[in-house]
Amino acid sequence: MGVATALPAIVADLRAPEWYSWPLTVFLAASALGTAFGGRYADRRGPGGLLLLGLAAFAAGLLLAAHAPDMPVLLAGRAVQGAGGGVVLVSLYVMIAGVFPQRQRPAAFGVVSAAWVLPALVGPAVAGLLTEHASWRWVFGGLAPFVLVGGLLVLPAARRFGRPAAESSGQPAAGGAAAIGAAAGVIGLNWAAQRVVPEPLVAAPVGIAALVLLIGSLRSLLPAGTLTGRPGIPLMVLARGLLAGVFFAAQAFVPLALVAAHGYPPSAAGVPLTVGSLGWSVGAFWQARRRHLRRERVVAVGFLLVAAGVAGLACGLSAALPAWTVFVCWPLAGAGMGIGIASTSVRVLELSPEGRRGFHSSALQMCDMLGQAAFVGAGGVLVAALAGPGAPARGVPVLDLLLVPVAVLTAAALLRSDLGRTS
Repeated sequence: MGVATALPAIVADLRAPEWYSWPLTVFLAASALGTAFGGRYADRRGPGGLLLLGLAAFAAGLLLAAHAPDMPVLLAGRAVQGAGGGVVLVSLYVMIAGVFPQRQRPAAFGVVSAAWVLPALVGPAVAGLLTEHASWRWVFGGLAPFVLVGGLLVLPAARRFGRPAAESSGQPAAGGAAAIGAAAGVIGLNWAAQRVVPEPLVAAPVGIAALVLLIGSLRSLLPAGTLTGRPGIPLMVLARGLLAGVFFAAQAFVPLALVAAHGYPPSAAGVPLTVGSLGWSVGAFWQARRRHLRRERVVAVGFLLVAAGVAGLACGLSAALPAWTVFVCWPLAGAGMGIGIASTSVRVLELSPEGRRGFHSSALQMCDMLGQAAFVGAGGVLVAALAGPGAPARGVPVLDLLLVPVAVLTAAALLRSDLGRTS
């Protein structure tokens, strides 16, 4: 959230406006890589040491980005952050599955979402103020000491986790080559999309090769049937990727549109991210109290709320409604994310045997991150293509309107799956 708030200033200072979406895209691609390795390691060795390793890598990436002299070094720092962040996330999921029984997991994921409340309240505003009055570099460097404190706090708990009691079985764990291939495929697709106009003869073959590489890698990284939406774990994993892709693609360009098109200062442009995250926590707590509901239906509700929030975003960032509409509508999308993210996690862990929790947790997180990377990257290409002189955010409402039917159609698919399971 802090990086999204500071992005307009970052690309301006580094003189790289054409790279606007890349700090987010690279982070997410590297996160997918981290989750793949993390899931494999957690199933074999346990999640405790893995969590500490991920926190150390994340802190190192923060410091590298804080001292970046140009965009390539910044992207390298974001890649290290992303790999560490992916490792941390999959470690936490495996820990939750190992500690909490099934009936308590909805509440456990609700508490995890509540951990976003304080950062959501202060993060975007602090990032905006630092960007305005000091430097965007503090958005990265200022977080490193907090990562160290977090590592010290979880150290006693992490040391208690040993090897899993059950051996991994079934579909083999994600391989390193496939994880690297997926990350490279996402980055290659985004590069080709941005170069298709000036260099079509180069961009076209690169894009085709990246797409083939990505699809081939995903067959090893995700449960069989994910790309076709097979009911059960595959559908939940696919839904997670689409939900994250729609939400974060829309959110990534909110600060840009409010700053460039509506004259908001960076500190105020980050407020929608804050209220959206608060809505996320409310949604997560709501689903925790609905243990009797079918998770497919709950996730469908989350998609519909995200669709409503993104539609309101499109209206507020265009001339259809006042810009303050964004501050009212985005909490709806945040609530949908809190409902959907927690519920997909609960359902996947419910269906996973102990020896496959690392693989399925990494698949869930990986589809989440690859969905974000693909949607944010494609959104950056669209916004850049529709930008005009003095109007860099002209394409943002168009992007939002294209995202709405994706959310609605996925909700319909989830409801059809639930009806089929009931019948």
